[in-house]
Amino acid sequence: MSDVRVIIQRDSEREEHVVTTGTTAGELFPGQRTVVAARIGGELKDLSYELRDGESVEPVEISSEDGLNILRHSTAHVMAQAVQELFPEAKLGIGPPVKDGFYYDFDVEKPFTPEDLKAIEKKMQEIQKRGQKFSRRVVSDEAAREELANEPYKLELIGIKGSASSDDGADVEVGGGELTIYDNLDPKTGDLCWKDLCRGPHLPTTRFIPAFKLMRNAAAYWRGSEKNPMLQRIYGTAWPTKDELKAHLEFLEEAAKRDHRKLGNELDLFSFPDEIGPGLAVFHPKGGVIRRAMEDYSRRRHEEEGYEFVYSPHATKGKLFEKSGHLDWYADGMYPPMQLDDGVDYYLKPMNCPMHNLIFDARGRSYRELPLRLFEFGTVYRYEKSGVVHGLTRSRGFTQDDAHIYCTKEQMAEELDRTLTFVLNLLRDYGLTDFYLELSTKDPEKYVGSDETWEEATETLRQVAEKQGLPLVPDPGGAAFYGPKISVQCKDAIGRTWQMSTVQLDFNLPERFDLEYTGPDGSKQRPVMIHRALFGSIERFFAVLLEHYAGAFPVWLAPVQAVGIPIGDTHIPYLQEFAAKARKQGLRVDVDASSDRMQKKIRNQQKNKVPFMIIAGDEDMANGAVSFRYRDGSQENGIPVDEAIAKIAKAVEDRVQV
Repeated sequence: MSDVRVIIQRDSEREEHVVTTGTTAGELFPGQRTVVAARIGGELKDLSYELRDGESVEPVEISSEDGLNILRHSTAHVMAQAVQELFPEAKLGIGPPVKDGFYYDFDVEKPFTPEDLKAIEKKMQEIQKRGQKFSRRVVSDEAAREELANEPYKLELIGIKGSASSDDGADVEVGGGELTIYDNLDPKTGDLCWKDLCRGPHLPTTRFIPAFKLMRNAAAYWRGSEKNPMLQRIYGTAWPTKDELKAHLEFLEEAAKRDHRKLGNELDLFSFPDEIGPGLAVFHPKGGVIRRAMEDYSRRRHEEEGYEFVYSPHATKGKLFEKSGHLDWYADGMYPPMQLDDGVDYYLKPMNCPMHNLIFDARGRSYRELPLRLFEFGTVYRYEKSGVVHGLTRSRGFTQDDAHIYCTKEQMAEELDRTLTFVLNLLRDYGLTDFYLELSTKDPEKYVGSDETWEEATETLRQVAEKQGLPLVPDPGGAAFYGPKISVQCKDAIGRTWQMSTVQLDFNLPERFDLEYTGPDGSKQRPVMIHRALFGSIERFFAVLLEHYAGAFPVWLAPVQAVGIPIGDTHIPYLQEFAAKARKQGLRVDVDASSDRMQKKIRNQQKNKVPFMIIAGDEDMANGAVSFRYRDGSQENGIPVDEAIAKIAKAVEDRVQV
């Protein structure tokens, strides 16, 4: 047997090893059970891969991003095997890893029940304990079709080999190269237990799956298209240790308590009536108060920052979106056209930028007017598939706090710096503080403009981002075709990351709209265009804040800032006078004059997450005072009425949490 020289690569360290022909990647890491795969030549491989001379081998740890995906994809296979053992008629769809877990789609006669999921999980535990081996083999298209003749969805995937998409998870099954099937083999006899079409890689055996749990099932269209059959999807999660699984389940429990859809209903903030349709919210009075407070503060800060407010209609002729290019590259995300005015196509707008360009171009512009900062609370409509619509965070109609800045090339760096600073400071005003930035750079296969322009703009964005002193994460190739961007990523109270604001350069629209201004020398010049959505959308930001605060908004955003709680009915008029006086100062104060007992009134307002309860009895009335009860149950007695009102007003002014 000849020698094979390989290099083990760990971070910046390289070790050369001499092994014999036939040595597998796994044999380089004996006893290291946290190593679940290897990266060889930039590609992920099973540990059973036989090494070749000169190859560089990087171990893949189970806790790494790639390792977690392999763990979860392997667990999805175990789940699919369990389903087919319990439900032999089930046909296999797709089973990819996803964030924090995995899923698999099945074609079955009737939906899975909670009892079914328990039985499937129990069967999975049995399979895991058997230690079945994941074994890869290459097959021809013809052989794959023959082996999987009873799996119609797999046959469809074989047919799209080379064009499978990551959007629907099909790329975990087939790629552009050879087809592979993974066999689950009995560790003692080598007999075939189950098989699936899959690109891999996978764990060495099912015993490498330390901890998993099935979470729920739901209906899902095959490959995400409403034109396709409805399948049953089972979601699960898998982790490197039982402790990590436990922590994740506790996190999910807390996240469920904070779910904005649940809180929106409990606190009477908004709803999604069936009569209107999915992804289209109506805000109730209390939700409207919060939203107005959010918008009013944002409007004031924008005015201070030199933005000019504009308004544009909700619909427009299709010609505008032909000019902007939206009908070329965004048509699937737009609502179908309405034919009006003798057959002219009109569209609900998916974006505000084309209309802002028309405002810029409505008359001649001079360099003296720049930078021109146009701002709009503009409602847009995007046709999201019903399967991805999710409350206020992914909806079909929403209002963007949308700004477009037009400036000279010389002003670009300062304007980007000013914009990003403003964005971060305004988000901090709403109580978000834990940020990092993401810099999305050019996709070399898809961009407009010169390389020189892209390099200069990207470097300017990098410098602007680094000035903020926040972590900067590269997103190579992640930019839209028309320019690089900075995204503000924010962590909420329980550590979840939300993409918030974007600051986006655009080299495309000024060309398409032939935007010009007159320079100092009288020549016509092209402005630099910056897109900037600070909240993303009002609705989505509302949901983020609702979950961040778990419904207990800071005083300035709370729909009701204080509620009067009378000890007895005789104290109601006194508290009503207090409330009227407070309302004259712009405070939102109510009185609970219901027939409920005092303790129930307190419990009700605790559930409503009201910042202050103002309690009054005989002694308070005699002294012209009230008592404060806070959210944490603590109480402060004998506060004079004027001082109490000033205390609430101060909390509003300072935007503090109580």
